[in-house]
Amino acid sequence: MPYFPPWTSVAEAAALLASGHIVAIPTETVYGLAGNALDPLALAKIFAAKGRPVFDPLIVHIADIDSLENVAQQIPESAYALARAFWPGPLTLVLPKQPCIPDLATSGLSTVAVRLPQHPIAQEIIRKAEVPLAAPSANLFKHVSPTTAEHVAAQLGSKIDGIVDGGPCTVGVESTIVAFEDDTPVILRPGAITPLMIESIIGKVKLKNSSSNPGEAMVSPGTMDTHYQPRIPLYYGALPKDFVIPTNTVRIAFGNTKSSIPASLNLSEIGNLTEATANLYAYMHQLDTPSNGFILVDPIPNEGLGIALNDRLRRASIKKLS
Repeated sequence: MPYFPPWTSVAEAAALLASGHIVAIPTETVYGLAGNALDPLALAKIFAAKGRPVFDPLIVHIADIDSLENVAQQIPESAYALARAFWPGPLTLVLPKQPCIPDLATSGLSTVAVRLPQHPIAQEIIRKAEVPLAAPSANLFKHVSPTTAEHVAAQLGSKIDGIVDGGPCTVGVESTIVAFEDDTPVILRPGAITPLMIESIIGKVKLKNSSSNPGEAMVSPGTMDTHYQPRIPLYYGALPKDFVIPTNTVRIAFGNTKSSIPASLNLSEIGNLTEATANLYAYMHQLDTPSNGFILVDPIPNEGLGIALNDRLRRASIKKLS
């Protein structure tokens, strides 16, 4: 019997979400698996569909800045300054949570991660559902994040109640996450809002090299040591001199980097980091097929958007070569 993904309209998605169901929605970063952020049962459905451990907190999405105080409290002026500068957009703020936010959304932490997405469809769905939406990436846990509705259907189509097709994501990697733990704000996960952009608004920030401790609540989503992985091995980094490259190796190139392996796809032939970021996950999905056995990715400058690209590729890469 043929399988048909549960394609859903904006109005249908909002009604499903308001009644406790889970629906994949487009955002500018990646597609999110949304559920009512105030409903523990809906949150549990998200964790179950993704196979996501409950120690990995979720991001709560709102439709306007005025709604921030409904989900967070004790909000520092620096957080408001960043919100005014970059919302709607790919920036998440970690703040003390309001009591209405269930512990399941925050992995039992006293803080909640909050974002106002830029995608007009996401905003419309949140407004029509009339509840904030928890929405981690709409993929199986640790796998490559989805940047098209088809990516969602391939991984989760049979596990969720709807998918809203909003076209390809324009940013292509998950949001920058900023916490306010002390006098100096900390970037817990890099993204399209770069450290320099943040410093231009609020001054000095720290960039935390985060790693996970499985079983313990993580301060930020997306900081597992192993994450964003395709099914076939991907390697990012300098190859050992004695490593024999498999015959069925494919290569994701960047710019005009030279290699003995022909480029299968090029993130950006002109070395543009914005273009590379938008293409990364789509290319990983495209090459993640049984006919390929090994994916190599060219080095990317660790500056600007390249900081986020390097973060994702480091987590996606296998750690040892045999």
